[in-house]
Amino acid sequence: MTLAEESCTSPRRGAPGPGEAEIAELGARVPGWEVARPGGAPRLRRAFSFDDFASAVSFASRVGAEADEQDHHPRLTVEWGSVLVEWWTHATGGLHRNDFIMAARTDRIYGG
Repeated sequence: MTLAEESCTSPRRGAPGPGEAEIAELGARVPGWEVARPGGAPRLRRAFSFDDFASAVSFASRVGAEADEQDHHPRLTVEWGSVLVEWWTHATGGLHRNDFIMAARTDRIYGG
């Protein structure tokens, strides 16, 4: 089963996120995403390019609908020709498998 085919789960507040080895393994399954650490807490980040603003907004809307379906929501920064998507899990204070699942689903939306 691919990450995009998995569903998000509800993590326990304060539960530890994946360790560095698991982050590396899961990260390899979503190429193009970087692990950023603003303020020290890890999150997945990727910028997507578009030919115009309307396409960027449409993509952001589709990612938002997927996020609502999975009850796991990203930070979306929409600009002319690009959307920056960031996934992390507040309950764990960093990354969770859900973030990698949603990164894979975001890639599927972009490619599909």
